[in-house]
Order: sequence, then structure tokens, then C-alpha cells
Amino acid sequence: MVIAQQVGSPAFPPVDSTTTAHQDMDSAIQTLQSHKDDWIAVSISERIALIDQLLTDFAAVIDRWMSASLQAKSVDPTSLTAAEEWLMGPYPVARNLQRLRLSLTEIAAQGVPHIPGPITTRPDGQVVAQIFPRTLMDRMSYPGITNEIWMEPGVTATNLPDTQAVAYKHKQPGKVALVLGAGNVSAIGTTDLLYKLFVENQVVLFKSNPVCAYLDPLMAEAFRALIDRGFFQIVAGGAAEGQYLCEHPGVDEVHVTGSDKTFDAIVFGTGAEGKRRKSLRQPLINKPVTGELGNVSPLIVVPGPWTDSDYQNQADQIMLMLKTNAGFNCLTTRVIVQQAGWPGREKLLQKVRQCMADTPPRTAYYPGAAGRFQSFMTAHPEAEQYGKPGNGQLPWALIADADPKNTDDICFTNEAFCSLFSETGLDANNVPDYVDRAVEFVNNTLWGTLVANIIVHPDSLKDPATAAAIDRAIANLRYGTIGVNYWGAISYALIDATWGAFPGHTIDDIQSGIGVVHNTFMFSRPQKTVLRAPFNQGRNSIRLLTSGKSALPLSRGLVRFEAQPTLGNLLGMIGGMVKG
Repeated sequence: MVIAQQVGSPAFPPVDSTTTAHQDMDSAIQTLQSHKDDWIAVSISERIALIDQLLTDFAAVIDRWMSASLQAKSVDPTSLTAAEEWLMGPYPVARNLQRLRLSLTEIAAQGVPHIPGPITTRPDGQVVAQIFPRTLMDRMSYPGITNEIWMEPGVTATNLPDTQAVAYKHKQPGKVALVLGAGNVSAIGTTDLLYKLFVENQVVLFKSNPVCAYLDPLMAEAFRALIDRGFFQIVAGGAAEGQYLCEHPGVDEVHVTGSDKTFDAIVFGTGAEGKRRKSLRQPLINKPVTGELGNVSPLIVVPGPWTDSDYQNQADQIMLMLKTNAGFNCLTTRVIVQQAGWPGREKLLQKVRQCMADTPPRTAYYPGAAGRFQSFMTAHPEAEQYGKPGNGQLPWALIADADPKNTDDICFTNEAFCSLFSETGLDANNVPDYVDRAVEFVNNTLWGTLVANIIVHPDSLKDPATAAAIDRAIANLRYGTIGVNYWGAISYALIDATWGAFPGHTIDDIQSGIGVVHNTFMFSRPQKTVLRAPFNQGRNSIRLLTSGKSALPLSRGLVRFEAQPTLGNLLGMIGGMVKG
């Protein structure tokens, strides 16, 4: 499957890995086909027992999982960067299992997962359900943080429960889902397959991206309780094997996390014939294909009465958005949007520049990173580079003052997927006008609809016109997740909310994808997730986990407590916080 370069997400070259023979793939699919209806019949109590076993088995491989991931990314296991990997890898997996267990317990008791926060109806009729914090531990671990899901038009407060846990109320014949895992974050493929199994009630054939196929044996060990009963199978291979599986008659549905180019290749094929099919909307395969495919993620900075410490705090948070996982995230901020005439614009940029200069370069482990980086440098020779990269590393890069009128700029149309972001300034008459223009710009110019972020000072919201503009912005932003004063990526790690593109994409204009994952409240008609935090809270709480002597013990403690919430693991987590 040769993937052509075009506007959107980057296409990644293949990586050598172990390959499963076609006859063994056929056998795995046959096993799943033979057990797909058995999975539908598994009771809720049995599923809870299965999750308990999965948690036990996953806890047993966590240290080896981490060791393999850190080695693959050339990360020192004693470094602060290692704390990120604990929080991106095993933490969401353990948390996903625990949240699914809680939801199943609530389904058994009352038919649907319990919504812990208020359910409100906006003046336009849109229903909003606050789903975080869900537990006392949530309130203690993430003070001041809330997460809410906005439903699609037509959902009412009265019929909202009807849109939850639909697969458990109206059982359909079993299906075999093929999950094509991502290569950048070890939790992605795992949480995707858990969604298919426990929310959509489908048995799963999993093929990892070759970049992280080294985790396949550990995944097989951690999920053996599902494998032994024929509900889950793992195969390996590259693009050719992926194409074979997607077209296999024994596969009923496909889910992919990765590139929109891969999605197009799956659905329409490659080359001139693939383009022709796409233009005519004539797919190669007649089965549902969902996916989470990245975006050019914006950060809208709202002018306000910032102090020097505010500039530093927010610059730290912006740098965290870029440096996490060396910039190889679909949710990394790629375009900082500011009001052109705001005096604080350059102050913030100067703080960001200093953060970039102070942050050591990281290994560019993901295939094709150097080429993508160079494509941005060629388009913008004025780009600023920071750090002295060693072998296999890339510098941090900033493209400041990109022209917002140049809608074809690579900064706006291509996901960099490396150690780079850009900044642009929008002319506006006042702050409310700027906010409206920023929303229009990111909605209509930037590629994709996965996640957007807004930073706004609380004193700015004291102005009724600005407060109304922010409310409009959240309502009008066409993104699947919106982070307000908190990096939207945190919603991914918290697991309970939906994660995916804004609804409405079609197979011939896929952008950030179709469908959602995570979604442990099992909503069938979500529109977007909104994560909110106090100003500076995002930087301060994230700093506790990713800087200073507390980072490693606290991140390890969080993971172990999520996997096995014992008193000993709770004390270990608290000990990590005390060390900070």
C-alpha cells in the first residue's frame, strides 16, 4: 500500500517488523468469527470479572511495557521525559479498564452509566452533561478540572439515557472489528480495542503499527484472558498486511488511528485509480471504516491583564504541548493564534522562545520526521531553530508571524508531526471581535477537527462582551475536544470523555476522522468534549507530573494505583507527591 503525499496528515514510510502469514491471519479471523456471538452473550458480571483479570495481568507487564517503550524512543528511564511515557502509555490503559469496570457496575445497577455532574440545556437547546470529576480521587487528583460532553442536536435531557449503552440494551449480531493501532503512543491501540470490545460489543483483531510492534508479546500476555476465549487476536505486519485484513471478508468493521492517507488508501486504494475512486465516492470495501486521524491543532490565546508569571506559566504549558513525546502527537498544538495588536503577543513569544532554548532536543524516533521537518524549513526559511540536536535528534522550531491570509501555508494545511509549531496574528477591533475571528480562522483555515485549545484570563471574563464571545467560541468551534485553560490532550488521558473528530466528515473528505473512542459513559450521539480548568491550573498541575524530583515517582504511583487501587499503591502515589 503506497501512500501518496498530500495536504493533511503526514504519511509514514514502512518499518520492518515481524509479519503474520496470511493463513495465520485467516485462522485468527476464523477464531473471532466463531466467537463473536459468544461475546455478545457474556453477562455484565462476567465482563467485570474479565476486566479484573485484565487489570491483574496488565499490572504484571507494566514495568516491561515501560522498559520496551523507553528503549524504543531512546529515553533515559531515570529522566523527567520518562514520566511522560508513564502517563501516555500504561496510565490511560489502566484507567480505561477501571472506568469500564465502573460503567459496567452502574449498567448492572441502573441500566446506564451514572452521570456524576449536572445535565444542562443551553439556550439553543443543546444538552451538556458534566462527566468529570467522577470520583473522590478525581477531585483530589485534578482539583478544579471539569469535563463535559455536548450532545448532538436533537438529544434532550429526557432522552439522554436512551443514547447511553445502546449495545447493552439492543443487542445485535456479533461483529469482528479490525483495529489498526497507532505507532506513536502505546496506549492508543489498546484503548481503541477496549472501546470496540466493551462499548461497541465487537470482538477484535488487532494489528499494531510496525513502529510499536515490539509491544505485541506484552499485549498478548496482558490480554490473554480475552485471547483464550476467542474474543481477541493479534497479528503483525505492515501496509500490505493491513490492506489484506481490511479487504478480508471475515472482517466486518475497521478502525484506524493514524494518517488520513492511510484511511484513503484503505477505502479507495492508491495512485491515480484511488484518486478517481475518491472523486466518485466509489470505495473499494463495503464495510464501515472509522478512524482518528490527527489535525493541525490550534491554541487561541485571548488577550488579558497577564502578569509576568502568567506569561511564564503559559509559555511553559505551550512548550509542554510541543515537547511531549518529542512532538509526535496528533494532539500537539501546531498553531498559536494571537491578536495582532495585543502588547502581550511578543511577550508570550519571547517566553516561548526561552522555553525552547532551555529544552534539550529529543530523539526523532518516528519514521519520516526529518523529511517533514525539512519541508517546513523549505517553505519557511525564516523559521527559528533552538537547541543543538545530536545524532537522530531534531531541534525545536518556531515559525512566527505566519500570514493568516495565506490559507495554503503548510503551517495551516499540514500536520507537522515533529518538533515544530507556528504562530499567527489576527487583526481585530477588540477582544470579542478577535475571539470571533479566531474561531472563524481555525474552523475554516486549519486542517482537521480533532482538538482545539483556548487560554483566557479570569479577569478577561469579567467583561460581559468577552465572556459572551468565549461562550460563542466554545459553541461554534468545530472540534471534537476543546480545552479551556488546560491542554485538551489531558481529556484523552482521563479516558471518560469522547475522543475523536467533530461529527460530519465523510469518507471522501475524512480530515480528522469518523467516530469516537474512550467514551466510557457510552454515549451514542456525542458532538464534542469540553475540558475546563482555572487559568494557570493546567501548567501547575502538569508541572507536578513532568518536572522536578516528584515527576517519576508520582507518575509511576499514578499508574500502579490505577492498575491496582490498593492502600500500598495509594501511599506510594502520595509519597511521590510529597517528594515534589
